[in-house]
Amino acid sequence: MSLNPQEMSNTRRELQENFELTGLTKAQVASDLAISEIKLERLFSLTQRSLKDPWILRNYLIKKVEETGQQPVPFTALKGDYHQYWFLNGRQIERGKMSRGDQ
Repeated sequence: MSLNPQEMSNTRRELQENFELTGLTKAQVASDLAISEIKLERLFSLTQRSLKDPWILRNYLIKKVEETGQQPVPFTALKGDYHQYWFLNGRQIERGKMSRGDQ
């Protein structure tokens, strides 16, 4: 899935806003997702190579925001049922296991 520059900007903002709503630190998020903070930064900047990883972060953030009793900021590009996107492996996203390494 290729996002245009506006979609990239919106998605970065939406990820950041949802992260802020969680009340967690980036170290906590990285630990929960079993990734490095370097990789987490790549996810927030949308420079991560794996297409599934931003969806895993999205799902994680939505869950954590909802656990605080708040409403997550809606995503404008990372939306819909990821099982329906031919280029994504829905089962891997459901498991929430990020790709290996920092790339």
